[in-house]
Amino acid sequence: MPGLKFSKFIEIWQKDFAYDRTLEEQVCLDKDGCPIPWYTYPAIEYLEQFDFSDKDIFEYGCGYSSLFWASRARTVTSVEDTPEWYEKWLNEFTQAGISLRLRNESEYANTIREDMKMYDVIIIDGKRRKECAQTALSRLKTGGLIILDDSDRTNKSDEYAAAIATLKQAGLLQVDFYGFCPMDCFTKATSLFFHRDFNFQTRAQRQPANGCGNLWGKTRKKRKEFYKETL
Repeated sequence: MPGLKFSKFIEIWQKDFAYDRTLEEQVCLDKDGCPIPWYTYPAIEYLEQFDFSDKDIFEYGCGYSSLFWASRARTVTSVEDTPEWYEKWLNEFTQAGISLRLRNESEYANTIREDMKMYDVIIIDGKRRKECAQTALSRLKTGGLIILDDSDRTNKSDEYAAAIATLKQAGLLQVDFYGFCPMDCFTKATSLFFHRDFNFQTRAQRQPANGCGNLWGKTRKKRKEFYKETL
C-alpha cells in the first residue's frame, strides 16, 4: 500500500494537473478543460506567469499550443505541413487573431518571413528544426523568446543539436525545463532561449507565482491541515 504522502502526490497530479485525463483521453487540457501546450509542465507553469496580451506569436507546428497562445496573446500565426493535421485544426481555430498556414516542407521554415513581421515569441516544434532556428532568429524581436520543444533529443539527433547550437551562438540564453508533459508517461525537456533584453511583464506582482499543487498558494489554515494530514 502506498504511504499517505505518496497518495497526496498522486492526488495533486490527478486534481491540479488532471494528468490522468491527459493520459487516458490523449488530450492536452488542464483541470478546467482549457488547452495547454505539449510542453513539459514546468515550462507551462513558467510561461503562465507572463502577460502576453500585447505579444505576437509564431509557431512551427500547430495544435493545442495554438489554442493556448490564442487565449493569451495578441496574435498567433502557425504553419503546418501535413494537410490532414491542417484540416483538423483549421476547424478548431475560431478565435480572432489566430492564423493557420499550410506549406510544403521546402517552404516551411521560410513561412515566418512572408509578412516581414517581427515576433515576440517563436515556437519551434515541427519539421526542419535547424533551418527553423536559423530563420527564427531573423524575425525575433529584441527582448523576445524562442521555445524549442523536445530539446532532450539533442543527445540522439544532430538536427536538434545543430538547432540548439544555432540559438546559443546567436547569444540567446538557454534554460531547460525537464519534467513530465501532458499525454506522455515519461519525461522530456522544453528549452527556452531568451534574448538578453528579455523583460516580459508578469501577470502577478511577484515572481514566481504559485503554481499547481503549490503549498504556499493555500491559506494558512489549509497549509496547517495539509501538514497534519501528512505527518
